[in-house]
Amino acid sequence: MATEQLVELYNLIIEPTIKEQIIATQKQDKGMAYICESIDDEKRACFTLDDQGILWFKGRLVVPKDMELRRKILDEAYTSMFTMHPGSNKMYQDLKQKFWWTRMKREIAKYVSECDVCQRVKADHLKPAGMLQPLALPAWKWEDIHMDFIVGLPLCSLHTVKNQYNAQKYVEIYVSRIVSLHGVPRTITSDRGSLFVSRFWEQLQTALGTTSIHSSAYHPQTSGQVERVNQILEDMLRACALTYSTKWDECLPLAEFAYNNSYQKSLEMAHFEALYGRRCRTPLNWSEPGERVTFGPDLPKSKLNSYSNLKIAQSRQKSYFDKRRRPLVFEVDDHVYLRVSPMKGVHRFGVKGKLAPRYVGPFKITEQCRPVAYRLELPPHLAAVHDVFHVSQLKKCLRVPEEEVDTSQIQIEPDLTYEERPIKIRPKTENHEKKNDQLLQSTME
Repeated sequence: MATEQLVELYNLIIEPTIKEQIIATQKQDKGMAYICESIDDEKRACFTLDDQGILWFKGRLVVPKDMELRRKILDEAYTSMFTMHPGSNKMYQDLKQKFWWTRMKREIAKYVSECDVCQRVKADHLKPAGMLQPLALPAWKWEDIHMDFIVGLPLCSLHTVKNQYNAQKYVEIYVSRIVSLHGVPRTITSDRGSLFVSRFWEQLQTALGTTSIHSSAYHPQTSGQVERVNQILEDMLRACALTYSTKWDECLPLAEFAYNNSYQKSLEMAHFEALYGRRCRTPLNWSEPGERVTFGPDLPKSKLNSYSNLKIAQSRQKSYFDKRRRPLVFEVDDHVYLRVSPMKGVHRFGVKGKLAPRYVGPFKITEQCRPVAYRLELPPHLAAVHDVFHVSQLKKCLRVPEEEVDTSQIQIEPDLTYEERPIKIRPKTENHEKKNDQLLQSTME
């Protein structure tokens, strides 16, 4: 036991303090030596030499151009238990009290921006990314529809309703409530629920000639219209249950009727008015037999009015939405972080808890699917997650991860040597070619 302790003590390495390292490096640095020689020059009035030959700048210790030493100072001022990852401005204000070197503030800002830990755990105080990309307006009624399910409702009053049906039952409801009344739609926009991405549902829509449009992962705003309608219907059911003391299932038929027979801002008319040419009769909205007219010639005009109203409303909503958003564009092969759900108790990408990181990754972008959607190269343990994400869920990785070398493919020779080969040959950039041309011209001169 005593021998092991002696061995451990023998292996201990006593390193000099940062100040001692800076002083030792000053004496070896040629740039520092040049400043010390011209210390009496008026241009060097800010520099002073003490009795020990240590160079100072306005009372601050001058750090030589030793990148390893500067990196050590930055690591100590940023990642140690005494600092806990401050921001770039705080870090600069703390360091400038004791140290100085050229472009110090710029180096600190670059160091902080490339910190992997901070990029994954710190909150963003920016506008959400991604400008609104409205879906195309339908050319005819019930040609393009949106589908979603409202779940989590309480038990019904008279009979039990299953929370979820199988795919066959959903198809029966779809055929009886949509196809038989309004025909086969051209497109169906939905989220990535298990039914909508199932092979059975996709094969059915292909056979009917319908195109399925799915939202990107964790971005319900793609089907924002149906989400908004669901919110309105839920509020109507709450109001009915509270006002009339009835169960929600008893209010469903009239809630559907009330919504479709009410004025809609986007259409500037009721849904029934756009569909049938007039609103349905109610105790408050009646029409006498003598007041009836033939709506045939007016139907095309009504259709044009509703279409133009939708177009104006869509333009107005996009303008309002984009004021609170910022554009964000990535390139293929960029590395990005993926946002983790901020909701309490939600488990996403294997991360859950109050102190869990806000982002995971970084992951490589393999394809730009749409103007605001990108496909990522996810690891095997996230294979069940759809790999297309909206830009609002992504954040650019400012420090690209280093290439990993597969050591199993390295052949060691008997004399313990090996042949070095490049991992990847990158194409020359425009800036690189300009530098080569400038170097060639200076050499010829």
